[in-house]
Amino acid sequence: MSRMPTCSAKPLHSLTRGQSVRQVGAPPLLAKQQQRVGTHYFRTLAPAGIAAVVLGSLASPAIAAPEANARLVHCGAQSCLRITGQRENSASTVGINGHAVRVEGNRTWQADLPVELVREWSPPYARTVEVSLQNPETQRQTVTSIDLPIGLLGVTTNLASLVVSVR
Repeated sequence: MSRMPTCSAKPLHSLTRGQSVRQVGAPPLLAKQQQRVGTHYFRTLAPAGIAAVVLGSLASPAIAAPEANARLVHCGAQSCLRITGQRENSASTVGINGHAVRVEGNRTWQADLPVELVREWSPPYARTVEVSLQNPETQRQTVTSIDLPIGLLGVTTNLASLVVSVR
């Protein structure tokens, strides 16, 4: 017959300073096993987690794609597409679908383009535009594709009437 470890229960308020619940209720053999498991975990998995955090923090912003977005705004009597983004160097040139555009701002920039111009530069029914940044110092070009507002370059049909029936 094997011996079963016994546990004694103590109320939490009777613990003295420095004792934990595990130390009070666990037999000495189980406490050593728990310590070994914790040490094994720390020795094997913790270095991998630390390495992942360090490598993630070392990624330079030069590797990251330029963040840009597009939204529809009013500019005078027409609608314009406002494209905003960030660049590493304020001297970098910005291109939309392969066309160089003038932008306002330095590292954080914005460009307002008439929707008709974007329609000319884009294929029919396009859902994205390509934003390219050319750094003149490093001659490095980064290109990213950004989503257009839904249905911006779709074809609209003027309806004379619309009939809705219930069956």
